[in-house]
Amino acid sequence: MFATLRLMKSFVDQFRPAADIRTLRIRARLLAAVRSLFSARGYWEVETPLLSRDVVVDAHLEPFAVDDDPKNTPRFLQTSPEFGMKRLLAAGADSIYQITRGFRRDEVGRLHNPEFTIVEWYRAGVTYHDQMSLVEEVVRHTLDAAVPEIPAGPDRRLPAHPFRRLSYDAAFKRAVGRPVLACATLELLELCRENSVAIPTGLQTGDRNALLNLLLSELVEPTLGEDAPEFLLDYPESQAALARIRDDDPPVAERFELYLRGIELCNGYQELTDAGELRQRISEQNAMRMQNGRRPLPAENRLLAAMDIGLPDCSGVALGFDRLVMLALGHDALEDVIAFPFDRA
Repeated sequence: MFATLRLMKSFVDQFRPAADIRTLRIRARLLAAVRSLFSARGYWEVETPLLSRDVVVDAHLEPFAVDDDPKNTPRFLQTSPEFGMKRLLAAGADSIYQITRGFRRDEVGRLHNPEFTIVEWYRAGVTYHDQMSLVEEVVRHTLDAAVPEIPAGPDRRLPAHPFRRLSYDAAFKRAVGRPVLACATLELLELCRENSVAIPTGLQTGDRNALLNLLLSELVEPTLGEDAPEFLLDYPESQAALARIRDDDPPVAERFELYLRGIELCNGYQELTDAGELRQRISEQNAMRMQNGRRPLPAENRLLAAMDIGLPDCSGVALGFDRLVMLALGHDALEDVIAFPFDRA
């Protein structure tokens, strides 16, 4: 009985949205502003399944699995609409966007909610540099639409000059005095020691990628976009995800992220179009998942079938809409701009 009463009191305490109604009305207007911009740029809105047998295979992203019947193939809530949208490109779509939900387990915090709003778009025949220009338009358009809604407080208008584009190596050189793409693992460990970066318990000191991510998060990301948004581009080859690799010395992944006040807003690729290469990457990611105690995810999927037929040269972007609204309105946490975050869902 007492447990029931406590549960009822919890429901009463938490029936209201985390964000206030005024903020949610502004959020709706910002969504409309994003849609109007994509329409004006010749993109058309699409819908792809939230629940699918197929799912992005990433060692560090854990999807929600729906296993109603153990005899059936599990279905997954999508971590992004990427697979479905690329299938549309392979079928002849050219310029498409989607505003939908993404789902990722174990991501709860000031800047994370397991269910989040994602704006994702793709265009055939353009480069990832072209897409950086469109990202800038989207961010400027959204923040400009938000400015009249902000009460007395700091002016959040963006500077007139274009957003800076900084390579991964250049960002490290600016932050710690040296590039890192050609560094061996021992050199990265030394860089940690020189900059008093503690190695977390459980991090394998021989894991070069983990060390790069640690140094990036501790020393570089806090410096990105302090005064104006900055693009970070041309990532290590080993962190290509679904991006194309360019044969530089050393090779780099044609991938970018946008940062504002140290917060990542989006992730964009010159998309990988080689089905054989994607199969190899999926195999490697599943091996890493099993090494880390996670179950493997489906190795074959309908995107691979589409790529076997032919995915056109294209570039795409995934943008976290909740974070963009949070920064546009001057809030400090995602729950300030979401009606019902995870603990109230």
